Amino acid sequence: MKEVDFWFSIGSTYTYLSVNRLADVSQKDNIKFNWYPFSVRKIMMDMDNIPFTPPSKKIKSDYMWRDIERRAKFYGFFAKVPAPYPLKEFDLANQLAILGMKEGWGVDYVTLTYKKWFQEGKEPATEPNLSEILQKLNLNKDDTLNKAKSSKINDQYLANTDKAYKSGVFGSPTFIYQKEVFWGDDRLEDCIKWIKKL
Repeated sequence: MKEVDFWFSIGSTYTYLSVNRLADVSQKDNIKFNWYPFSVRKIMMDMDNIPFTPPSKKIKSDYMWRDIERRAKFYGFFAKVPAPYPLKEFDLANQLAILGMKEGWGVDYVTLTYKKWFQEGKEPATEPNLSEILQKLNLNKDDTLNKAKSSKINDQYLANTDKAYKSGVFGSPTFIYQKEVFWGDDRLEDCIKWIKKL
């Protein structure tokens, strides 16, 4: 089975589309995706790239929401847009994802978080969304938050972000196969085609 590194940040809007279809792509194309949460915000700030900031980029942000809505329909699910954006608890949402990847509930957490964000309008890592998700995953909220906010998880978050940058990642979602970088949900199929041509 081929393995693809899936670099993502909860807070990236287009990542909603990838998160909702990776399981199907994995089964159909016999590919394992390794999920890596990182801070796309830090990388973009370092690159002086601030996306979709209203009102100066209203035309672009309006297009983004409609594009996501259209693409979701193409894939067979839906997006209730505009969704809350940008996120108030961006870092916490991703620190929880890192903890979850370590403990085995990360993919479920990320998938639930995105579905509630884009289908119910509930912002990630805020209440009541956070409590609802942790309860559904049978996790103790206080214990989980304490671990997610620990220096150990924060160090891993920073390490992931540094590794992402050094690997050529500048946005979310990004797919990497044998150092070949494919950025954007619409490049997932290109990544699969590349693997099959090798």
